[in-house]
Amino acid sequence: MEKRPEAIKRVADANLNRAREGLRVVEDIARFVLNNEQLTNFAKNMRSEISILQKKHKDFLSLRKTESDVGVKLESVNEKRRDSIEDIVLANIKRTQESLRVLEEIFKLIDEESSLKFKALRYNSYILEKNTIENIKDQL
Repeated sequence: MEKRPEAIKRVADANLNRAREGLRVVEDIARFVLNNEQLTNFAKNMRSEISILQKKHKDFLSLRKTESDVGVKLESVNEKRRDSIEDIVLANIKRTQESLRVLEEIFKLIDEESSLKFKALRYNSYILEKNTIENIKDQL
């Protein structure tokens, strides 16, 4: 483990939440906009797998410092605008993929088995992205 285990766990905590949040947006669009049970279930199962891994490492929550997090107030121009359902899905699936990549790397310092699970989830997110975008183009 690194010399700064608390900082490493804070990185993991933030990215666990970010990955689940992004998947929830995609899941709800698959469910309520696309009315696609298969995509909804795929996203929900991915989110559930992350939740299981998060529960395994529940000590991360006690290290959360939202009030003093220097990144809380940072914004980009792209965050403020979405022009379509496709834009929303892409922004959130990319957010999920980036978080899963961070988790894959960070967990190499914490738990190698979990790192491999995050890698598999990241590859599943590429499948989810392709199928969801194709579905949007077919339906909307």
